Amino acid sequence: MTGQATRYLYLARHGEASPDESTLTENGRRQAVLLGERLRHSPLARIHHGPLPRAAQTARLIGEQLDGVPLRSSEAAGDYLPYVPRREELPADTADALLARLAGFPAHERERGPGLAREALARFTGPVDGDESRHELVVTHNFLVGWLVRAALDAPRWRWMGLDQGNAALTVIRYAPGRPASVLFSNDMGHLPAELRWTGFPPELRAVGS
Repeated sequence: MTGQATRYLYLARHGEASPDESTLTENGRRQAVLLGERLRHSPLARIHHGPLPRAAQTARLIGEQLDGVPLRSSEAAGDYLPYVPRREELPADTADALLARLAGFPAHERERGPGLAREALARFTGPVDGDESRHELVVTHNFLVGWLVRAALDAPRWRWMGLDQGNAALTVIRYAPGRPASVLFSNDMGHLPAELRWTGFPPELRAVGS
């Protein structure tokens, strides 16, 4: 009988994108290269990435720093709303603001996202079949990283909101057989110099001194 082994899921938001999101900025390209250099000695088996240019370019630049790690495009690693909560699920003091934010997204994004989010959980999380641990990187977008961290912590489904990620920041989740998922670290920007940290965050959310 085939057993199960531990999965180490590495998650990274794409590098900083141009205003129209059609490509990476120079800062975004530098961020991707530096993340690839950080991962150079990690035993990654594959790199999954979303289909949009900013994620695909980030994955390619990371892959160029590694030794033959294959890249795979996946709709489940894309940019979408993973879950749209009902008002009664939300804290009363923040419900109006959260729902107003979600209402600004097109209807088709609110409708297609939850199915892709379920697919992402099925594809990228949990222990793996076999006897050897697997290390995988998903280069994706802010919302999906928050969704997968939320799931690892067994937090309410709406709580992907507010779990924001810096561009090219790194999160790692461990899924061991018979044990709860463990978030080893989250939104780590240690591989980036100070001038490349906290892009993707509004100024009021940037931690002072980091």
